[in-house]
Amino acid sequence: MDVRKTYKLFVNGEFVRSESGRAYRPDGNVNVPRGSRKDMRDAVRAARTAFPGWAGRTAMNRGQILYRAAEMLDGRAAQFVELLGGGPRARRELDQAVETLVWYAGWTDKLSQVTGTVNPVAGPYFNFTIPEPTGVVAIIAPERAPLSGLVRRLAPALCGGNVVVALAAEAHPLAALTLAEVFATSDVPAGVVNIISGQRKELLPWLAAHMDVNAIDVAGCTTDEIKAIEESAAGNVKRVIKVTEAEQSPYLVAAFMEMKTVWHPIGV
Repeated sequence: MDVRKTYKLFVNGEFVRSESGRAYRPDGNVNVPRGSRKDMRDAVRAARTAFPGWAGRTAMNRGQILYRAAEMLDGRAAQFVELLGGGPRARRELDQAVETLVWYAGWTDKLSQVTGTVNPVAGPYFNFTIPEPTGVVAIIAPERAPLSGLVRRLAPALCGGNVVVALAAEAHPLAALTLAEVFATSDVPAGVVNIISGQRKELLPWLAAHMDVNAIDVAGCTTDEIKAIEESAAGNVKRVIKVTEAEQSPYLVAAFMEMKTVWHPIGV
């Protein structure tokens, strides 16, 4: 019996239909939920609730969870290769996504040593700079490489202890919505990763202006979209992160983090 797959949004660890009941067909065949502003608001609320728990976990534990996600993604390789159109190119994209998760999983417990520092100061004080997660990060998935492109944006944000609300590629959302199933079975706490599909022109302005979103990754946006996002993001001094889609570096994790400097008297 051929059981057709029903694609849903991923919000707060649950697979839900859009509250609007709307759908669209990116390829003319498959119905994909067309998320609304309320769906996005629910995702941001879930992410904010999950943030203290995820940021409070040990760096090693976050790394273990990201590695588990890589294992689960690799275990479903055949399914993702088919979703991506099959062939060597699809297989390379799947491999890149798995390798990205493994790579950032290994960096979780090393970030403080690389990005933090003990600062020399004149006076009887210790002065330390340490990285802390920014909070809720919105990610706009690139239309090209809908799987590996999204994973390359998600992984550094999660590596640093942030929580994510991702807008799937509008023209190719199936890989992102199926990736949600990987996170749902990888010990990722509910609300840490939320994935919404829908129309960018409807959801992008609202997401950029949301006061509870602390940063937004615009690697998947056009020049005009980035300009509009920067204008909307100014309302709460939201950090707009502009990197290339393929960039991979521990310093990219630092772009999603705040640096806290602490002074402490010597001998106290």
